Amino acid sequence: MAIQTITWMSAFLCLAQVFSMPMPCQLQGQLVRTTHNLLRDMGGHFPLECLQENVFMAFPATSFLSSGAAKAIYETLKNIDTLFGTDELPTMWDQQKLEYFQNIIYRQIEESECMSSVDTSDYPIRAEGLKTYFGNIAAVLKEKNFSYCAWEVVRKELLYTLEFILKHTSDMLILYPSPRCDFM
Repeated sequence: MAIQTITWMSAFLCLAQVFSMPMPCQLQGQLVRTTHNLLRDMGGHFPLECLQENVFMAFPATSFLSSGAAKAIYETLKNIDTLFGTDELPTMWDQQKLEYFQNIIYRQIEESECMSSVDTSDYPIRAEGLKTYFGNIAAVLKEKNFSYCAWEVVRKELLYTLEFILKHTSDMLILYPSPRCDFM
């Protein structure tokens, strides 16, 4: 009986040690996919009444080159969080999906905060592309007084951004389902 107790306690302590080890600093692909799907589903197709307000914004694909892609994804998530940090969010979108979207973006930022300290020599140049892109998106929102159509333009741009990340930087993402993503 004592040997069995010692065996179980040893197994328990071993598992406790393994599961208490820090997780590697990586972004979860399933969470990026979930944010994409929530953003896609919260508003439907791009509204016809907003076509005249749709503007072209050059996407900084080179910011996501392999050597600094993880940091670019992290910075993208932070920029998305900033855009959605306003009190003037569209009321026509599914509010529950919008809240889930914001929570998952925040969670990804928190879980991958170590990305902010990743050092890549050419990243500052590429960061300028992201800064300009998200600056243009924010400018559209402000110019259009945070109107529904302005938010639809933002949603369209962010969908493209998240699709690009999923298609072209999947090697930077952990692609297993997240065990803590159980609110859906």
